[in-house]
Amino acid sequence: MLKNKKYAGIVYSTDHGTICPACNSPKEKCSCGKKSIPNNDGVVRIERQTKGRKGKGVSIITGLPLDGDSLKKLGKTLKQKCGTGGTIKDSIIEIQGDHRDTLKLELEKLGYKAKLAGG
Repeated sequence: MLKNKKYAGIVYSTDHGTICPACNSPKEKCSCGKKSIPNNDGVVRIERQTKGRKGKGVSIITGLPLDGDSLKKLGKTLKQKCGTGGTIKDSIIEIQGDHRDTLKLELEKLGYKAKLAGG
């Protein structure tokens, strides 16, 4: 039985070559360090969601063909236009409150094809 669980992983293996220390998968199949632009159909979807938020609504923007700093910059601009807070998680922009109409107008001004999604 191991006394120290810190060293409970694979000690040495030539089966896969180099292993990524973050996700413990082979370097060739490692996806933890690779950030890519998500594939989409060219339509930016804006929906309202309250699930898991104790009844508080947020406007969710998906399908943006942006990554990293440009996504953060757009998120900041949209939050300022709505006068509220929000966050960016996994290439999705979340704006606090129901601002779907305002967001749609702003995204269309920026040249995106925006669509209201959901109910």
